[in-house]
Amino acid sequence: MEQLYTIAVIGGTGKAGQYLVKELIRQGYQIKILLRNPGKFENENPLIEKIKGDVRNYQSVYSLVKGCNTVISTLGQPKGEALLFSIAAQNIIKAMYELNVKRYIYITGLTIETHNDKKSGSTKLKSKMMKICFPSIIADKQKEYEMVASSALDWTIIRVPFIELTNSSAEINISLTDCPGKKISSSRLAGFLVNQITDNQFIRQAPFIANKV
Repeated sequence: MEQLYTIAVIGGTGKAGQYLVKELIRQGYQIKILLRNPGKFENENPLIEKIKGDVRNYQSVYSLVKGCNTVISTLGQPKGEALLFSIAAQNIIKAMYELNVKRYIYITGLTIETHNDKKSGSTKLKSKMMKICFPSIIADKQKEYEMVASSALDWTIIRVPFIELTNSSAEINISLTDCPGKKISSSRLAGFLVNQITDNQFIRQAPFIANKV
């Protein structure tokens, strides 16, 4: 492909993020990736620029986003650490505003509520269990959604069920109102994320995606 985009990646060392990075490289995108420990990141592909820093630090996020066209986050909550999602959203939105970068894509879970939702009993039950088990994290993720949704960015929030670490090329189902399956292949998720860079269909929407059964 003709190189037109540089992609800022947050959460690129996680289980979804690793597949995302591989797919971006496969499609020829230039990547800037935020890393707390760059020395532990072994991928030395020339398309990758490593940015040392933490998403909680605004200057780190600013350095990451500078020179990019799109930001993609597969950020997860590190075990035992302070809540991350809303402070990350604050820094990402601020940096994107200052640098005039509009396109923001990130993944989140089934529990996030939007005004379009018509969740099935099964999805509601899963969401309820997550809220019982992880109340602070889920509340922080909902706050993150509300911050991004009320911003002026061209955002797409992708809601996913259990991420299955496979290279499956199975087809996926997409819904704006309810989760259409129990699992999503990490490789198919990565492909969907990368497609959103140039696809305008889901701008300012929060689709659920899952493997077709």
